[in-house]
Amino acid sequence: MTDAYTPPAVWTWDKPSGGAFASINRPVSGATHEAELPVGAHPLQLYSLATPNGQKVGILLEELLAAGHSGAEYDAWKIDIGQGNQFSSGFVAANPNSKIPALVDHSAGDGAGGPVRVFESGAILVYLAEKFGAFIPTAPAARAEMFSWLMWQMGSAPFLGGGFGHFYHYAPVKIEYAINRYAMEAKRLFHVADTRLAQSRYLAGDDYTIADMAAFPWLAGFVQGTAYNDARTFLSLHEYPHLTRWVEELAARPAVQRGRKVNSADLPERHAASDFAALGLG
Repeated sequence: MTDAYTPPAVWTWDKPSGGAFASINRPVSGATHEAELPVGAHPLQLYSLATPNGQKVGILLEELLAAGHSGAEYDAWKIDIGQGNQFSSGFVAANPNSKIPALVDHSAGDGAGGPVRVFESGAILVYLAEKFGAFIPTAPAARAEMFSWLMWQMGSAPFLGGGFGHFYHYAPVKIEYAINRYAMEAKRLFHVADTRLAQSRYLAGDDYTIADMAAFPWLAGFVQGTAYNDARTFLSLHEYPHLTRWVEELAARPAVQRGRKVNSADLPERHAASDFAALGLG
């Protein structure tokens, strides 16, 4: 255990927080500099990064296109959060919370003739699924089940990323209590998913939905050993065979493979399906 810390009566921001994100962490919102967002040729403009939250939207857009929804063509622009791109005036206008991803839909007016902004990954998934009538159930019971699993993922991500991932991998000091606390919660969440996937092919039932697209990037990183310096070994992911089956099935989908590359180091921008050719992805 580290030396005990006694919190002051009133917290003040008087020194860098340390760790991998110290240069961009701050206790206030808003823009730090003026910069407009680029706009491409398509109505849908995605501003993102290939983190788990960013991959969700790339996967859905590629799945929509694969299903024949030509109106889902999009431009994707990389937002480098390490460089603070998310604090530009243009990005803050698209997402006042300064987190990726953000979507701007130029095909739908806001009542005054302007584009529609959508932020928060879950909100973007619902917006696009409803816009195109795909990957979202319409029957009340199935719809409720899908939304339950979608919100389960949204509520779980902070424990996996900001909790386990931060204290296990990014924190400048390894704190046994914090790592144990979030390792326990991460394994509990894996067990929730594994138990569910022993009962059904996908999270919401027999049909592939945006609930799967939301959860996949987060869970796949652990199962495939790419998250947080091979946390797969540390957390014994081999204990979850049904979760592994689901990850392998989704990872084999061509649209998922393409979506995971959007706004990555391999594909910083995406403007057409042909952009994937250099990566060997059709």
